[in-house]
Parts: sequence; structure tokens; C-alpha cells
Amino acid sequence: MNAPSQHKCPLVIGHRGAPAYRPEHTAEGYLLAVRQGADALEPDVVPTRDGVLLIRHEPMLGASTDIAARPTEFGPARTRSTPDGSLTDWFAHDFTWEQLGSLRAVERIPHIRPANALCDGTSALMRLRELVELVEHERTAAGARPRLVIELKHASWFRELGFDLAALLERELVGLWGLPALEGLVIESFEGEVLRDLRRRGIAADASLVYLIDDEGAPHDRLARDGSRAQSYASDLTGPGLDAVAGWADGISLSHLLLGVRDEASAAHPQAGRRLVERAHARGLGVYTWTLRPEDAFLPTTFEGCPEAYWRGILRTGVDGVFADAPDRVRALVDAQTPRA
Repeated sequence: MNAPSQHKCPLVIGHRGAPAYRPEHTAEGYLLAVRQGADALEPDVVPTRDGVLLIRHEPMLGASTDIAARPTEFGPARTRSTPDGSLTDWFAHDFTWEQLGSLRAVERIPHIRPANALCDGTSALMRLRELVELVEHERTAAGARPRLVIELKHASWFRELGFDLAALLERELVGLWGLPALEGLVIESFEGEVLRDLRRRGIAADASLVYLIDDEGAPHDRLARDGSRAQSYASDLTGPGLDAVAGWADGISLSHLLLGVRDEASAAHPQAGRRLVERAHARGLGVYTWTLRPEDAFLPTTFEGCPEAYWRGILRTGVDGVFADAPDRVRALVDAQTPRA
């Protein structure tokens, strides 16, 4: 993901594994994603109390683990102020890795993915080191090791709590750099400051940095620094904004909603999305998009029941890679559009 791929074959990235079929961020889900044709795997990481990088989408554990059923071990939920407002839950950074290692994963959205709930309680939580070691022995359909795309979550908030995610990741990777599984490593975040910090530390010499851009709002690091004057994500997609991002990042990863595929006509000829991708490519930035999910709850209403039609429109924008919850279905579309050599 160091440079635009010229669209020879967009990467299929298993988003948290293969969560359309297994609870997210589990070894079983990651391995299934590889078998289904994913080129890369995306773990989100948050810190534990003792600084271990735990693979979870958020520090809140109530929805994705069995912690609520184990009050004797973990106590009651606590109320904390978070980037998403005041929440009452169990938070990863209140517990050590040794404590959390006994938890089991459950399906986070069982009302949307009820079949996954049949797997509740069968998979242990993972730390980043374990995933690196897991993919060391795996191969994609193309015969390569799956690449890792590590997302650092809520970096500025964690810094306020005393956790420096850049330093924790650097410490973790120092002992792992010799492993071939880290070749082609990508590190991503919705906050530019933590990525720039990684570059200053020299980690970017061995990894690509990708800036995640949402379709609304502003990065939390800017909000923490500038308050109501914080520049929005939209400002990063202007000419000057892209110029600035290209000075410190290797790529951008856009919400799929930013690519302008809204109906059958725009899916067939996604001009707005193509122009955005071309503008980023002209600055040497790779362009990726998140997240292609098959359920109607995650699709524009005009594509309900027809996720492949929507995904084809996304792929026609010329993106260099897509994050997918159902890697097998997206792999089939990618291969049909750009067959492998």
C-alpha cells in the first residue's frame, strides 16, 4: 500500500477478519478471511492497563465479549467519558492482558448477524502479537503471506488517559520486525497526529501510513486541540488538504459514502468517485475504502438486497483496495473485474 496500484487488482482486506460469517477479531475469523481470498487482514488495537495491544474494535467490551456474564471476575460496568460521549461499559484499559485473556468473543451485532451468535464463547480474545504469529504460517490464494493493516483507535483520547499508542506499537513491533509476516505492514488511523508521530519515530520506514477519512465530522485529535475551530474531514479532501496529507501519509482510506455511489446510474458511471480517486492518485496517494458489508442495514436504500451491484460501483471508482466483511463475495467481484495474472 505504498503507492497507487494502477488498479491491476484491488486489494481485498478482511475487515476485522470475516465478520459476516464469524464474530469479529477472532483467530477463526481471520483464518476464514484468508481462505476466502483476502489479501490482507485488519486488526483494530486498543491498550490494556499494562500496555498490551488488544485486538478489539473499541475499548468497550460489553457488546463483543462475555464480560457482562462474569461479574465476580470483572465487577460492574463503569461510566466513562469517551470520544462518543458518556458510556457505561467495561473498558479494556481497566484490566490487564492476563485478566482479559480469559474472556471469550461474542457476536457484536446479533440482531443483524444471528448466525454468528452460534459461535459465541468459542474464541479467546487476541493480542496483536498473536495475530502476527498466526499469519506467519498462512498464505493467500496468490501464495503470499496475508498483509496486516493495523488500526490505532482513539489515539488522542488514550493519550489523555496516559497511554501513548505510538510508543506502545513501537515497543511491540521492535521485537517482531524480523518476522516476515510484517512485510508490507500498514498502519492506519482516523487521527493524523499519531501517524505523524510514528513517522517521526522511524516506524514508517518499514510500514505504510494510511489516513482514515470519515464522511462527516472532524478528527478527534483536531477537536481536542482546536475545539469548535477544528477542520473537518472534508477539508482533507480539498486540493490543499490532499497536498498536506501527501506530505506525511502513503494513502487515504475513505468511507464508502464519499465515493458517490448512490443509485444504479452512479454505480455504472461513478464519476464523482473516480475524480476523487484520481485527485489522490495524482499526489501519489493510494486510495482505499471501508467497509463493504452485505447486509441491508449497511447499504444505501437503493441497493438493499443487491450488495454486489453497489460494490461493483465502488470498484469502478478505481480504488486500490476495499475493506470487506464478506471477503469471498468481494473477492469474486474483484477477480471478475481484474483477473489475476
